[in-house]
Amino acid sequence: MPQQTIRFCIRPNGVVEELVEGVQGEGCLQLTKLIEARLGSIQRCNSTSDYYLSASAELHQKQISNVSLQHD
Repeated sequence: MPQQTIRFCIRPNGVVEELVEGVQGEGCLQLTKLIEARLGSIQRCNSTSDYYLSASAELHQKQISNVSLQHD
């Protein structure tokens, strides 16, 4: 399992930017949920490509697992 990292950038105006690395799919949302609740309201959330990679891979896995074969 890759290392999970959360990087924060605190701007001079007080805005905090957060970047999650090493997490695919919705796992980043669970990882940062408590931290974000304590930081304040979220103004904007941009998902990285890792978020979408895992989602499509999971969908592909579900599609494969839902396939049934019948031999005549």
